[in-house]
Amino acid sequence: MKYRTLDHTADVMVEAFGDDLEECFANAAFALTDQILDASTVSPREERVIEVEGHDHESMLYNFLSELLFVFDVTGMVFSRFEVRFYDLKVVCHAWGESFDPQRHDPKKEIKAITYHMLLVDPSVPLVRVVFDI
Repeated sequence: MKYRTLDHTADVMVEAFGDDLEECFANAAFALTDQILDASTVSPREERVIEVEGHDHESMLYNFLSELLFVFDVTGMVFSRFEVRFYDLKVVCHAWGESFDPQRHDPKKEIKAITYHMLLVDPSVPLVRVVFDI
């Protein structure tokens, strides 16, 4: 299981899992896509490299997911495959996807923003929790 949704009053909260935090970040990115549309319908045709920095794991996760949402909003690219690596406090993600096509990708929700509300990065489990503002 890459992620699960949790009950939240008005927004969407997800927990993403993995063998390490890098995989958790990748699965959180998949969860973001999968809440916007059915991620299984996205073909990994094009590769993009996404790089962000932060001052701790929480800001790295927030900045990373915010950048993915920005890329979707500005370019229309959606991704279904992610490989994440950390370099100190920098996230480097190779993401594969294609241009959004509402005829094929079955839109679900409009995500307005990533929030810091209840954001959690737990390297001991490992897991990440994030709330998407809808």
